[in-house]
Amino acid sequence: MSSGTLSPGPVSYTQSEARTIAPGLHFVSTPIGAARDITLRALDLLAGADVLAAEDTRSLRHLMEIHGLSLGGRPLIAYHEHNEGQALPRLLRALEEGKSVVYASEAGTPLVSDPGFGLARAVIAAGLPLTAAPGPSAVLCALTVSGLPSDRFLFAGFVPSAAGARRSFLQDLANSSATLILYDSPKRVRETLAEMVSCFGKEREAALCRELTKRFEEVCRGRLEDLAAEFADRDVKGEIVLVIDRAPAQEAAAETVEAALEMAMATMSMKDAAAAVAEAYGLPRRQVYQMALGKGSR
Repeated sequence: MSSGTLSPGPVSYTQSEARTIAPGLHFVSTPIGAARDITLRALDLLAGADVLAAEDTRSLRHLMEIHGLSLGGRPLIAYHEHNEGQALPRLLRALEEGKSVVYASEAGTPLVSDPGFGLARAVIAAGLPLTAAPGPSAVLCALTVSGLPSDRFLFAGFVPSAAGARRSFLQDLANSSATLILYDSPKRVRETLAEMVSCFGKEREAALCRELTKRFEEVCRGRLEDLAAEFADRDVKGEIVLVIDRAPAQEAAAETVEAALEMAMATMSMKDAAAAVAEAYGLPRRQVYQMALGKGSR
C-alpha cells in the first residue's frame, strides 16, 4: 500500500557503515508510515547494493535521504506493472553479471499487494539467488492491533470496487475459519462495511485500521453493525485495513436449520425465509439460501 508522507526521525545510520552485499536479488520491506520502522539490514542493503530498483523511485530516494544514504552514482531503476517488459530484462542482466540488486516496494513488503511477483519468478527460473529482508507490513500490523485471533489468518487483498463483484467476493469469504484481513479504499469503505453486515452477520467482530503508523493513526473495534453505523456518514481518508473475526462455529445442526426453513417457507417467500433463518441462527444468508433452493427443487 502507498505510504503517503514518511515521518522522519533522528538519523543514526551513516553511509560509511555500508557492508558488502552478496550477489543476487534482495527484496526489502520499507516503512508504511514512520520512517524509523526501517530495519538495520534494509539500510545495509540500500547502502551497499550495486543496483537499486523500486516501485516508486521518488519514494525510495526520499527514504534514503531521511536515513542519510546517497545513490553515489549507482543506477536506480523503476520497476512496476506498467514497465515490467523494459525493466525486467535490465535487472536480470545485472544479476547475471553477478551484481547485487535491491528491490523495494513503495511501502510495506514487496509482493503483498505490491509489485515484485514477476521479478521473483524470473529470478527463480533463472536459478539466481533471491533473498528477502523482512520488515514493515500493513497486514501484520493491522492483525496485531486488531485484538482478533491471530493463530490463523487469511489476507484476501483489495475489496473489489464494483458492487456485484464486491458482494460475491465477501460471500465467498463469509464461512472462513480464519481471521480475514482486507485492504479497502476510503471512498468505498462505508459500502463495504454495510455489505459485510449482510454477508457476515451484524454480530461479527471486526477492526477498521486507518493510517497505521502515521500521524493520524486510528483503530476502531467492534461489531460490524456498529462499525457500519459509525462510518455511514464519516468522510474517511487515508489507507484502510479491515480485520474481521473468523466465522462462528456452526452450533445449530443442519436438521434444525432445515426444519426452521420449512416452517418459514410455509408463510414467506424463499428469499425472506432464508434471510430470517440466517439471522436467527447467525448463519451467512447465502448458505441458508442455497439450502432453501435445494428444498424448493424437491
